[in-house]
Amino acid sequence: MSTTQPIRNITEIEKLKNYYFYEKPNLRNYTLICLGMNSALRISDLLELSWKDVYHFSEQQFLKHIIVTEHKTRKQTQIALNQSALDALKLYKDSILPVKPEQYLFPGKEENSHLSRSQAFRVIKAAGKDLHFETDISCHSLRKTFGYHAWKSGAQPVVLMNIYNHSSFQITKRYLGIDQDDKDQIFLDVNL
Repeated sequence: MSTTQPIRNITEIEKLKNYYFYEKPNLRNYTLICLGMNSALRISDLLELSWKDVYHFSEQQFLKHIIVTEHKTRKQTQIALNQSALDALKLYKDSILPVKPEQYLFPGKEENSHLSRSQAFRVIKAAGKDLHFETDISCHSLRKTFGYHAWKSGAQPVVLMNIYNHSSFQITKRYLGIDQDDKDQIFLDVNL
């Protein structure tokens, strides 16, 4: 069984985002991918978000942060919503007016339910398969993609450890596949 990898190629990230925007239009799935890659949340935490977690209804504006108590760690985390996440949320919200504060961001088929983990998995897998991605992707790839690109952009290891609630950078490096990237680069640089 292969390990889920981050999406390392920026072109592939854009293709994945655009898959549910242009190729098979579905703003729920598009927003799921955008928010997943830009929040580093586990899929279980992402799927439980409701509109009140991202939108201030009385002020009619999106919040600057998502505040979540993570299921796995039981730790509270605060995530700044970047422009990519906000743009996706706005497009999505405008397409499904009216929305209610308690309504799940990513509703499932049953009333008052959210998209299941298995449904979200199928959404991501189907896009990866149709796009012929080289690496195996899943819901967890979204979380890993955030960290990988944050690291490549110069994020401090201690901050990434904190975001992921890892106890050491060794765990974070293994989680993001950085050790293998470092080794690959040496083999590619020594071009005898």
